[in-house]
Amino acid sequence: MSAPDQEYRLPNGGPSIAALPKVSLHDHLDGGLRPTTIAELAPAAGIELPEGDLGAWIAAQADSGSLVEYLKTFEITVGVMQTAEALTRVAHEFVLDLAADGVIHGEVRWAPEQHLTRGLTLDAAVEAVQQGIDDAIDDLAERGHEISIGQILCALRHTGESLAIAELALRHRENGVVAFDIAGPEIGFPAAGHRAAFDLLATEFLPVTVHAGEADGLDSIRGALLDGRALRLGHGVRLADDVSVIGRETDRTTVGLGPIATWVRDREITLELAPSSNLQTGAIAFWGTEMYDHPFDLLYQLGFRVTVNTDNRLMSATSLSRELALLSQAFDYDLNDFQVFQLNAAAAAFLPLEDRDALADRIALGFEEA
Repeated sequence: MSAPDQEYRLPNGGPSIAALPKVSLHDHLDGGLRPTTIAELAPAAGIELPEGDLGAWIAAQADSGSLVEYLKTFEITVGVMQTAEALTRVAHEFVLDLAADGVIHGEVRWAPEQHLTRGLTLDAAVEAVQQGIDDAIDDLAERGHEISIGQILCALRHTGESLAIAELALRHRENGVVAFDIAGPEIGFPAAGHRAAFDLLATEFLPVTVHAGEADGLDSIRGALLDGRALRLGHGVRLADDVSVIGRETDRTTVGLGPIATWVRDREITLELAPSSNLQTGAIAFWGTEMYDHPFDLLYQLGFRVTVNTDNRLMSATSLSRELALLSQAFDYDLNDFQVFQLNAAAAAFLPLEDRDALADRIALGFEEA
């Protein structure tokens, strides 16, 4: 387990943020490769890479202000993940890197249908990823780091394979798969187009999280909730569109919540917010272009179940520790706020109740000792 590239701390000092126990809910497997691994796998995959610092190049390409352009960087990462051996290696390293950042529970999402160009079946791809996860968990246990990891299988909104991926998730629910998601281009591909998959999953009681409210607005969130029966919203940042200012006084602003925002808040539907990624993709363009413009704090102060996530560590050149540090700089958060975010994530994890409670206990103890 390697150390994080940089040790992040609160602006006024205090413990290393990486040393704090953390929960990662929204982190894409194909967005978390090590640049050195890409370079080693690329020749066999027939992929030509740009010269120079690959990690810096990918981060620069991703920082476009457009989700569509952002997603193009995945052509490289997905391209080197087309064999069982590559998937196992990437998954193994992915978990090790989470642990190095203090993560004690992580949920790894990825789209198996993107990894079939060199002969893998959907089932073999899932098994290869699980092998890498299991190996990493064992390796970490030998080093004294206890971590739990679940797979979230994503169907792509625009390919029409969602029912097959839902069936795949159900086949592997006893072998590491904990939930289902739809991802990819959001505008023009509503959740309603995947109703057969969502109906099947509801019948079998497999949890669902849906990418919504990132590139599209309230209608997309509505679809995730009604058609997808989503227990969590992937990003969901555009939920702030349903928050309106209804009065201002000298030292106080009064806001009102629309029906969708009210539903999400009152039922504690989790927002999987990814601050740096939201800036890169233009998800918060309505509010601004800097971290302090992000509606994260607005949603937090209004009582939504907000969580902090990386989305794609490679593309955003980030980690959970860095995301927390950036939020602290923007909104003056302290350790108490960080603990709330981690307890929110623990409560929303796709784990049995007793495991969520144990996870919350580990977080509370870790922050108490910090």
